[in-house]
Amino acid sequence: MQNKLKPVLKLSGICFLLLAIVGCGQKSKAIPQGPEVTVFTVRLQQQVITTELPGRTTAFLIAEIRPQVNGLIQKRLFTEGSEVKAGQVLYQIDPAPYQAAYDKAKANLPALQLRAERYKEALVERAVSQQEFDDAEAALKQATAELETARINLNYTKVVSPISGRIGTSSVTDGDIVTAYQATALATVQQLDPIYVDIPQSTSELLRLRRSLEDGRLNHDKINQNKVKLILEDGTTYSSDGTLQFQDVTVDSTTGSVILRAIFPNPEGFLLSGMFVRAVIIEGINEQAILVPQQGVFRNPKGEAFALIVDAENKVQQRILTLDRAIGDKWLVSSGLQTGDRVIVEGVQRAGPGASVKIVAFDQKSN
Repeated sequence: MQNKLKPVLKLSGICFLLLAIVGCGQKSKAIPQGPEVTVFTVRLQQQVITTELPGRTTAFLIAEIRPQVNGLIQKRLFTEGSEVKAGQVLYQIDPAPYQAAYDKAKANLPALQLRAERYKEALVERAVSQQEFDDAEAALKQATAELETARINLNYTKVVSPISGRIGTSSVTDGDIVTAYQATALATVQQLDPIYVDIPQSTSELLRLRRSLEDGRLNHDKINQNKVKLILEDGTTYSSDGTLQFQDVTVDSTTGSVILRAIFPNPEGFLLSGMFVRAVIIEGINEQAILVPQQGVFRNPKGEAFALIVDAENKVQQRILTLDRAIGDKWLVSSGLQTGDRVIVEGVQRAGPGASVKIVAFDQKSN
């Protein structure tokens, strides 16, 4: 009896083994074989487009102080580097010769006035000729003009500041001789509140911006177009925003750029004239911007930008992109992607074009 059961048991064991192999095969087909990748799903969004350009600060007002009469500097009446007011006396030139000239002109005037009055009365009685009266009138006018000139020159011995601002170093000291309207300024006064920032913009950038506006890729209607931010040399952002004043109409032939001028409040005098800065200017709003993490964009041997996307069948495809600019840690993509595309941002080394992959959403993955 036992001998008869042995073939049956062997046959049952073989069937069981075959069923186990078939079952394992079916189970293995249900397990995904593709590598796991992290994807970023493209969505259209509104994005304020800015451009960062180098600039340099310039004083709001600059006055170079020069004497208007010749003479000896008796006294410098300010502290270098201090704030001065409009009309404040900065230098005193020796007034003695100009005081003497004024006194002389003033002393001569009464006699000439009396003479002109007498000749006027005598002319009525024909006691003097018309020519004599005209000569007396001319002498009186000349003396009056000489008195006014002497008064002006005497006032010019006090060299005053025409504007309020901060004054720099003095090029002369007490006892120096100066001449009227000399080439070398005695000192320079600069008004630094507010302060200008001059920003060169290339004509190519200007043309690109105009094309973007004409094509409808940028919109000006929803923003304050004149708002400007300032980044200082140490990388910090200046506390106050500025306002774009105007754009020059002349292109610099040596640099191929035009000057944009912005004005910034500077109540504490933090900004000094001549500082190098970077200005962030608002170009417009892109209503349908496509932004992709920079880690998901690569370059091929030709230098072309590309990204790997996962299609509806979970297979990898390569897309050639046109990039506009970097915005933070993302690229602004001009063409090559559309809303809903799933861009691989992690696991690219494990997935080539045509491969099947298992996806994980980028926004669900912790940093």
